[in-house]
Amino acid sequence: MITVWGRENSTNVKKVLWCLEELQLRYQRIPAGGQYGLNRDPAYLAMNPNGLVPCLRDEATGLVLWESHSIVRYLAAQYGQNTLWQAQPAARAVGEKWMDWTIGALTEPYRGVFISLVRTPAEQRDSALIARSTAECNTQLGIVDGTLAQQPWLSGAQFGLGDIAFGPVAYALLNLNLELTPYAHLQDWFARVSARPAFAKTVAIPLS
Repeated sequence: MITVWGRENSTNVKKVLWCLEELQLRYQRIPAGGQYGLNRDPAYLAMNPNGLVPCLRDEATGLVLWESHSIVRYLAAQYGQNTLWQAQPAARAVGEKWMDWTIGALTEPYRGVFISLVRTPAEQRDSALIARSTAECNTQLGIVDGTLAQQPWLSGAQFGLGDIAFGPVAYALLNLNLELTPYAHLQDWFARVSARPAFAKTVAIPLS
């Protein structure tokens, strides 16, 4: 049995749950973080000293792991040899660079709009931050659109880890009523991702 600690509407938890569903693995989720608490309890901190979600424990291997992209990589390598895991390093790197890009280039502007519009009361919002973050998100989505004009998936010729890393962020950005450029290739990718049952189950849920 695989156990995941985290709240269902966390962007990073969604990545892990989506991956588990794509791999058709049995797992249980223990609500943690946000309104559920638990993530500051000593027992949890012994597993994840950062006190963040998600955290995963795989009874089959005895592994306890945190950081969503590391968890997704592990699950694909351990259980997705014929599906999500690309055996050839060059092919795998095509998708994995988007995992790093999502963290490095998109996290800050994404948080600027998501935290402001989903987690912050309207009267406390910083309109300048929202405008600046929206503009940067739009720029970054243009990079995605340019790539998707050349290949069907961020991971290359087939759906993979890069798509899973970016998917929950894309879902939020495209459902926050932001003034974004209607990038055609991104919209096509999003329609195909949205048609995946695992995405519908774990990602396409209320943002708050």
